Amino acid sequence: MKTPTALQKASRRRVLAAAVAVPLLAWRQARAAGPGSPPRRLRLAVVPQLTPVEMYRNWQPLAEALERAGLPCDLIIHPTIAVFEREFEQGQADLAFVNPYHMVMAHRAHGYRPLLRDQRPLQGMLLVQKHSALHSLEDLRGQRISFPAPNALGASLYPRAILSSKGIPFEAYYAGNHRNAVRQVLTGDSAAVGVVRATYDMEPAEVTEALRVLYTTPDIATHPLAVHPRVPRTTQQALMSTLQALARDPQTQPLMKAVQFSEPVAADYARDYAPLGRLGLERFVVKQ
Repeated sequence: MKTPTALQKASRRRVLAAAVAVPLLAWRQARAAGPGSPPRRLRLAVVPQLTPVEMYRNWQPLAEALERAGLPCDLIIHPTIAVFEREFEQGQADLAFVNPYHMVMAHRAHGYRPLLRDQRPLQGMLLVQKHSALHSLEDLRGQRISFPAPNALGASLYPRAILSSKGIPFEAYYAGNHRNAVRQVLTGDSAAVGVVRATYDMEPAEVTEALRVLYTTPDIATHPLAVHPRVPRTTQQALMSTLQALARDPQTQPLMKAVQFSEPVAADYARDYAPLGRLGLERFVVKQ
């Protein structure tokens, strides 16, 4: 890979500066408004789908881009999904990247609302080893299945609900994140694993080539960036404008792809996430 020249780096900085100029102006206007101005720094918590090192590597460039846009954020990467859930259930996060059912939980707990989501839908999958003798959901009867966490929607809640609805008993093992869960199957410790396609696509080729998709869930709206109601609407609009500008810019598109916002669109709670509250998934939520 060629190292960018000084001229290329300077060009990229100019492009980014142009992309965030309008949101920066809006943020400064909000600060000048006095009472109701945004907090000095926003607390941004991210669901830890991967290892903490990987999550930091993917999200820190975005936090730095927001800082340059005049929207300073403190990035919070928790060690497990269970610890992350306490973050939004206690209303600590100003911004939170959550799975779709987390969005329902956060909305009920503190009135969080989804700001943006990716246009690409979320797909949950159950994977087995490539040469496994398992070929149907019925074949999972009595088997050990690894999941990243109890309340990961596409990777755990939805698949477990589907298996339960079909009367298929199984042993659930919660590995802490998607990476750990996948490796439980590779080592033969579990017969299958629940993941979402977005994180599965991040696995190296030697991993995906060793696995096979046994089942794919129906499409649902993907992970949103949720915002606490205490964050002023002017700041929320500045965030939306900045993130959409970063996604349009060829120079910063890889940054947005790394955080699963290749094509960010405005999210709507009633349309995108409220229907999940009617699926009866509460029976499968595990409080930790």
